[in-house]
Amino acid sequence: MVPCSSTTRADPAARCRPSTFCVIAPTAISAEIKDVTVVPCSQPHQQEVYALAAYPLPAGTEKTAAYPGAAVLKAFADGACLSAFSGYVGSDYRDSSLYFTYLLPSARGWQAGDDRDVTCVITTTGAKRTSSVKGSKL
Repeated sequence: MVPCSSTTRADPAARCRPSTFCVIAPTAISAEIKDVTVVPCSQPHQQEVYALAAYPLPAGTEKTAAYPGAAVLKAFADGACLSAFSGYVGSDYRDSSLYFTYLLPSARGWQAGDDRDVTCVITTTGAKRTSSVKGSKL
């Protein structure tokens, strides 16, 4: 994986390692997100990507494994994103004022072989942020 860049648009299926990767929340909710607007964390934003979690597959099946289904991926994402939260923010999720959500691989992206990771996203309610939450202990 390579670091994600702060370009105006980013493909969520692109394999990159987030490094203070902030995004503006999409205004229209859709079943499949094609791209997101990436901004420096010093600019107003609602979300911050804090982890990419690769769904575990048996060795040798990375390219051929069948789509495990949304329910299985959601269960995996809940655990993986929760586990990564405290290390990124610096406080336990139960004590935090922040929330996390995630983007799951779509069946179409999975079958194409280019979308196998869960993207963990910290989100705020209310006002937009103008700084990263990394190490903030919020």
